[in-house]
Amino acid sequence: MDKRVALVTGVSSGIGQAIASELAAAGYRVFGSVRSGEVPDGVERVVLDVRDQTSVQAAVDEVLERAGRVDVLVNNAGGTLMGAIEETDTAQAQALFDVNFFGAVRLTQAILPTMRAQKEGRIVFISSVLGFLPGPYMGFYAASKHALEGYAESLDHEIRGLGVRTILIEPGFMKTRIDQNASPARRTLDAYAESRRRVGEGIQAAVQNGDDPLLVARAVRAAVEAKRPQLRHPVGKGAGTLSKLRSFMPTGLFDRSFRKQMRLD
Repeated sequence: MDKRVALVTGVSSGIGQAIASELAAAGYRVFGSVRSGEVPDGVERVVLDVRDQTSVQAAVDEVLERAGRVDVLVNNAGGTLMGAIEETDTAQAQALFDVNFFGAVRLTQAILPTMRAQKEGRIVFISSVLGFLPGPYMGFYAASKHALEGYAESLDHEIRGLGVRTILIEPGFMKTRIDQNASPARRTLDAYAESRRRVGEGIQAAVQNGDDPLLVARAVRAAVEAKRPQLRHPVGKGAGTLSKLRSFMPTGLFDRSFRKQMRLD
């Protein structure tokens, strides 16, 4: 039997790099997308900008020409934006959604005809615990992940009968460069300065003490190989507990606990 084929976006570092390496080590033929730079060993390089429809279609066509099929799509490419919602202008928010949400939509739309023809496939979305939690000072990032979760769950109901499934991976804080690579909000307002500082320090500490991205990679592999995949997969320290608490804890109690954890007044 030929190797299963996977396309993973954003593999130059962090979670995407770990996922591509894990799937390659498991015997998949892996295509890894980058805008520039290199890909991990054992991964075939594809140049792709998820913000550009022409680039997306050309990359998918290239993979299909070289491999003939795509069994797994992992929508991982994304960005981060730090700052209060009032400090962030609309153009910044739109640019973030163009990568985090519409980038995944473009890839999914380009891959779906192939997976429908195959009558099988797995489409993975790398979301976040901020896909089901609020994100103070990461509000537009959280909003983009909430949008991704609504899209993925709706899509799953539409395509399940066609042999294709969607999977949401919801990592907690991982040891990546997410805090260093985050774009700052366009302006700063004194009204938010102190709480922004406290929250930012908490996020930085959580990333430094975060889990290895390999945990996410292993969760992706297990999910795409499951015969009956679950939709949501919280990954990392406390992620599963947070998901349950968000669902079952009384709203007021959860609100107070969350604000304390985020170092908010």
